[in-house]
Amino acid sequence: MMKFLILFMFFLGNMIFVSKHKHLLIVLLSLEFIVLSIYMLMLVYFLMMSYNMYMLMLFLVFSVCEGALGLSILVSMIRTHGNDYFQSYNLLW
Repeated sequence: MMKFLILFMFFLGNMIFVSKHKHLLIVLLSLEFIVLSIYMLMLVYFLMMSYNMYMLMLFLVFSVCEGALGLSILVSMIRTHGNDYFQSYNLLW
């Protein structure tokens, strides 16, 4: 039952990621939700198989780095353009 809840969280995060592409902050929050669901799935799997939790620590380190990188992109985008709309951001500029 727990696996189905975690998979539902994963697919819900993916659906939000695909549908809400107007603001960068919503995209970053949905990515963090996906990372959280993957972390929970790995935790349940490692506890069932009685593995070491070193891989989870490595996964958490990379997910924190991904979150910090996303927030730095968000801050730089707000400083240069004034908002986080993707429509106001021109890649050819």
